Amino acid sequence: MVDGLIPPSKGRRMVSSEHRYVIVGAGPAGLQLSYYLQQHGADYLTLESGDGPGGFFRRFPRHRRLISLNKVHTDSADPEIRLRWDWNSLLNDSPDLLFPRISEEYLPAADDLVRYLAEFQRVHQLNVRYGTTVERITRTGDGFTLSTDRGDVRARCLVVATGWGRPFVPAIKGIEHAIGYEDMVVDPTAYDGQRVLIIGKGNSAFETASAILGRASMVHLASRQPLRLAWNTKHPGDVRGQYGAILDSYQFKTLHSVLDCTIDEIRPVDGRFRVSITYTHAEGETAELDYHTVLRCTGFRMDTSMFDETARPDMVRDGRMPGLRPDWQSSNVDGLYFAGTIAQARDVKHASSPFIDGFRYNLRTFTRMLRERYEDVPLPYTTTQADAASLTKLMLDRVNWSSALWTQFEYLCDAFVRDDATGDFHHYEDLPEDYAVERFGAATHWYTLALRWGRDDYGDVFAIDRHPTPDRARESAFIHPVIRRYRGAELLAEQHLLEDLLAEWRRLDRHVEPLVEFLTRDLTSGP
Repeated sequence: MVDGLIPPSKGRRMVSSEHRYVIVGAGPAGLQLSYYLQQHGADYLTLESGDGPGGFFRRFPRHRRLISLNKVHTDSADPEIRLRWDWNSLLNDSPDLLFPRISEEYLPAADDLVRYLAEFQRVHQLNVRYGTTVERITRTGDGFTLSTDRGDVRARCLVVATGWGRPFVPAIKGIEHAIGYEDMVVDPTAYDGQRVLIIGKGNSAFETASAILGRASMVHLASRQPLRLAWNTKHPGDVRGQYGAILDSYQFKTLHSVLDCTIDEIRPVDGRFRVSITYTHAEGETAELDYHTVLRCTGFRMDTSMFDETARPDMVRDGRMPGLRPDWQSSNVDGLYFAGTIAQARDVKHASSPFIDGFRYNLRTFTRMLRERYEDVPLPYTTTQADAASLTKLMLDRVNWSSALWTQFEYLCDAFVRDDATGDFHHYEDLPEDYAVERFGAATHWYTLALRWGRDDYGDVFAIDRHPTPDRARESAFIHPVIRRYRGAELLAEQHLLEDLLAEWRRLDRHVEPLVEFLTRDLTSGP
């Protein structure tokens, strides 16, 4: 029977065990990595403190509705292409074990994701030891010792996939008077007629504001930074369109407001809370506003309390997440890796690494990297001829089909590296581009292939002037293929291919011929 499926007897401590790979956390990332390692017959163990997978999603989001899309009905029957709009499935070889079999809702319920994760673990019989709390992580020899409430576990390679461990509490005088997102009352009627201040302007803040908008007399969302709307930034973690009602209410003069300000102090006065603020865009103007309730919706940070000084990772982004090397390894602790939503430091606020639809592909590549380092299995590649027609066909086939390049735009890329001995190109799939630049720093002639957005500052993202000619493809605003030519770490040239409404890049005049011309010119110009 698979280790961990039998609950521990009360008071029993398990005999110490040793594994090549130990994963801490059985959320979506922990399960996905467990699946990949198990498929390769690796010696791994996953530790989880809860009695089932997906503990974070058993409590969050508080109003129990996900922002991850679940587009069940598409034009394509190809399973790979359909994954582009299925943001909740873990990658696996069972066609019946996909999230749309659990829910057909476009914005599904969090409880459905919890059910899906439990089914994923059950079907694949992953080696997860539930009910095991990691109390201390120590660097010992060439690996790690994990002290748990069920005995010690030894790991040659340690992967932490715990997700967010604790709320992020900003340094505001009087912040203790604010009720945290994790503890707030979710019944909207509890806010009837109240003036409510929500600290934060992310999705949890807007989720909360939307729930009480019709009950509270006044809702203000406040933070120092301007509002980041996903339709402007292209990042799914920024504020999503389904929360637009609060923005309408602001423009329609209902006194609901979104404030750019510094919150200087929160203090109780006569049964309410008086909040002192300094506006960001008003030449230092200050104000004091009274509220019945102050809610803190400022996100989360990773909990590092289980690391002792020998294994403590460096943290970035105000201490919210670990610093990473291009291979998802800790920036300062060798052999310590991170997976899932906490492993986003390399592309924070950019691609989809904080979300299932992004990190499921990261983890597929990550598994290949681990096997290369710890099992001497070379990073896989295929070989293609060094002619423009062959490379063009392969590159266009990839961008028209790959869900990894689609989802992890501007982060994951395919690399085509010329073998100077044979002249052929080695094709590596789904590598982080910064990793590829580091790995192939000695290569004389190589390319990356990725999908990218136009990054111009558009006044209105729904009224962009377009220039649909191949020579102006660089000005494309929508997602489109970009081929970069490198010599070592030096970027020499960049070829953009025109955007397409249906994301089909196969037109002879717009896509095939421009790419053939670029590659022909580059391949014949020498190293």
